[in-house]
Amino acid sequence: MQIAYHLGVHGTDEDRLVRALLKNRGTLAAAGIAVPSPRLYRQLLPKVAKTLRGAPAGPEVREVILDAVGEDGPLDRLVFSHESLLCFPVNAIGPDGLYPTSAARIAAYANLFPGAQAEFFLALKNPATLVPALLDRTAEASYEMLMSGSSPAGLRWAPVIRRILRQVPDIALTVWCAEDLPLLWPEVLRAIAGVAPEEMLEGDYDLLAALMTDEGLARLKEFFDGHHPRRPAQRRRATAAFLQKYARPEELEVEITLPGWTADLVAAMTEAYDEDCAEIAALPGVTFLAP
Repeated sequence: MQIAYHLGVHGTDEDRLVRALLKNRGTLAAAGIAVPSPRLYRQLLPKVAKTLRGAPAGPEVREVILDAVGEDGPLDRLVFSHESLLCFPVNAIGPDGLYPTSAARIAAYANLFPGAQAEFFLALKNPATLVPALLDRTAEASYEMLMSGSSPAGLRWAPVIRRILRQVPDIALTVWCAEDLPLLWPEVLRAIAGVAPEEMLEGDYDLLAALMTDEGLARLKEFFDGHHPRRPAQRRRATAAFLQKYARPEELEVEITLPGWTADLVAAMTEAYDEDCAEIAALPGVTFLAP
């Protein structure tokens, strides 16, 4: 059996990916792929992973999880997806930077179903926009509490991924940038579901519907109805062209007003993020999806 964990991170797709997968629950179930509702496991999985303390789960743990999500028949693939499976937003930054417990948590998830093939899916996000997204999710915490003494300029993704690869060296890890998701959406949706790229699924326009005007989305659908893209690159180019013309500016622009943050700091953080993504894409063991 395959277990797919889509781990967010926070503020990268607003649960749209799992909602799109749930639209296809019947189609996927016929292929042996289960997509339970996140409400059934979003608290259970982290709790169980924490109690294991790195040890492989026994058969009884597997049964507890399967019972909780209502899956008791034969399965080929089980999909879990929630942005807080790695940690709560308030714990996303520590003295050592971004997602300090991510490697240990992923190692624990890899042990939840011994003998199963675990796959992990992770979206990265520019720390300059990730920090405001985390603050929006932590009403009880101040900016200073969230940052835990870390410098904004020191929030880097490459060390996070390297820690994961060291702790789980045989991991199957697929990574992409949240900023690229509008162009990658159909590919990411199918990769998490574990179906072929050409498989017909509902929800291919769910993210674009939030980013484009109604007119633009209608024209894009009409274009694809008349020009079926044979390769993902063709679909990406067409999507990029329509987004450039019909995007809702308020959905693509992020206003950042945080203590001590200047335009120069945001630019430096963005440059460092781009460097990290290039480094991560070249790491052995990482499947990096890019337009």
